[in-house]
Amino acid sequence: MNDRDVLAQRFEAHRQHLRAVALRMLGSSAEADDAVQEAWLRLSRTDSDAVENLGGWLTTVVARVCLDMLRTRSGRTDTQPEHAPEPVAGTTPEDEALLADSVGLALQVVLDTLTPAERLAFVLHDMFSVPFEDIAPIVDRSPEAARQLASRARRRVQGGGPVETADRSRQQAVVEAFMAASRRGDFDALVALLDPDAVLRADRAAVKAATANRDRGAPALEPETRGAPGIARILVGRAAGAQLALIDGRAGMAWAPGGRPRAVFAFRVVGGMITEIEILSEPAAVSALAVELV
Repeated sequence: MNDRDVLAQRFEAHRQHLRAVALRMLGSSAEADDAVQEAWLRLSRTDSDAVENLGGWLTTVVARVCLDMLRTRSGRTDTQPEHAPEPVAGTTPEDEALLADSVGLALQVVLDTLTPAERLAFVLHDMFSVPFEDIAPIVDRSPEAARQLASRARRRVQGGGPVETADRSRQQAVVEAFMAASRRGDFDALVALLDPDAVLRADRAAVKAATANRDRGAPALEPETRGAPGIARILVGRAAGAQLALIDGRAGMAWAPGGRPRAVFAFRVVGGMITEIEILSEPAAVSALAVELV
């Protein structure tokens, strides 16, 4: 048996697990098989002797491949999972009932309301017990930020969650109205566009930059702010210089001097109202997003 045959045997020992991860991530048998095949191709081009934990390495590769596929998919409005997730060998009937109630719901009902990073964090941690320390580098976030991604996804999955506005033109119209109100300093208009329980989250780089460039009298940007009035007070006047953008296929804003995104404002629009805004300025996190200036 040559070295390639040995490597193929080692890969086959992990295939079932890898396909289960990809299937839960993508909700499509064909795409899951493609992701697993891509993992094999990458392994075959790698010095496997230098890989200490082959199972962990392969899981990371499959997760990254799935993340890329999800980000590509998010730019298309006609893509849906082909069916509910298939049973994975070794699970009990009780397990399958739970999957039908939770993960099936996530993939069929809440699938298109989760960002690719949220879905990856949720599936890897909640379904496959991957530590957030291992998930963080895949999504280019800190472990705490990865934990927050999974937590947001979990809340929507467990509660069914409100359905996000899918029509991109409606998303853009809401974001454009928000930008216009912010630029003209219209506090009341901003509050009207925000869900009463809206949440604003900002990464450490965004908080640091806002603190360094804080306008006199403007409220400080915090890692998390809840409630429409508080968010409006922080963001009124802050859209100056921002451009409308598509961020992983969803309407948002970006600060992109010279056409290069340096900071992004990712919006979640539900029922025509803004329920979440995430401000990202960490270079690695911004570069990991698919940002298209409009």
